[in-house]
Amino acid sequence: MKYLICPFILMMVVLSGCSDASENEQKLQKEVKALQNKVDELEKEKGSIKEKEVSESDEKQQKVVIIDPQTKEEIQSLLPEDFGYGSDENKYEEEIKKLARDLARGKDEKPGYDRRMFPDKLDDEGNIIKGTPRVILEEEELVENILAASANGGSVQLPLYTTTSGYKEEDAAKLDEVLLSSYSTTFNSAVEGRTKNIELSAKAIHNVIVGEDDIFSFNTTVGPSDEEHGYQPAEEAVNGKLVMGIGGGICQTSSTLFNAIDQLAVEYVEKHHHSVTVGYVPKGRDATVSYGGLDFRFQNTIGVPILLQSKISNNTLTIEIRTSAHYAEKI
Repeated sequence: MKYLICPFILMMVVLSGCSDASENEQKLQKEVKALQNKVDELEKEKGSIKEKEVSESDEKQQKVVIIDPQTKEEIQSLLPEDFGYGSDENKYEEEIKKLARDLARGKDEKPGYDRRMFPDKLDDEGNIIKGTPRVILEEEELVENILAASANGGSVQLPLYTTTSGYKEEDAAKLDEVLLSSYSTTFNSAVEGRTKNIELSAKAIHNVIVGEDDIFSFNTTVGPSDEEHGYQPAEEAVNGKLVMGIGGGICQTSSTLFNAIDQLAVEYVEKHHHSVTVGYVPKGRDATVSYGGLDFRFQNTIGVPILLQSKISNNTLTIEIRTSAHYAEKI
């Protein structure tokens, strides 16, 4: 009996051992398969990340970023291909020119980087009241720099150039020594609104310093001719007709200035005639202005700094152009 039982027990042990080994092997195979699946998932994820990094790297290399050199901040970025780069070079260049023009001159309600000079002037005690320099964004240079960076991408700084007034501060107190030229016009002081407007605009340009090569802008110097700044209703020329408007009369100041400065060798940047004949200057000798629109601008090309002075007396507006005795000898 024992002989019969022992082989049976031995067989059962062997079979049991085989069964355990098979189960362990199956379990191990499942674990290996699970690990392999995990590895495959990680490799797939790694590949996706790498593709994304390559894509982002390519985009970064092609992007052109425009930087404000004053603030060091990014003001605009562009992908050249979106504007025709690589497919239509002429179109791309025109788009970049338009972008440069908008940045320089402004677009819609957003002002551009270009700033006209607001001139220095003297107060009643002869002290200098500082204005602000001229700022120009060189559009052609910006276009060239963007085109050069378009192939591989990169950053481009705005080419901004600042020009201060062309005179020495130590000479300012002497700029009224010599009269170079003058011109006078008359007005009816009984017309209160118009008279007030002439007085305000004349005061705004009184004792203004126009340095050598400076560009003088009447509108920038005088500022808005509106009620907020004290200007009153008076007749003004609009589309060939005389109508009532705030600030009527300031064109007499700009025209008187033109006739005074025209006696010197200046260059005109902007000048316009009225749409009607005016009585305070000879025909064709007027210079109309409108804040935010038509302006009277000239560049001081006579070789020395000058001082503008305005005087009102006995219904007469007189504008004088002066300089120092030292500078007068050079003209």
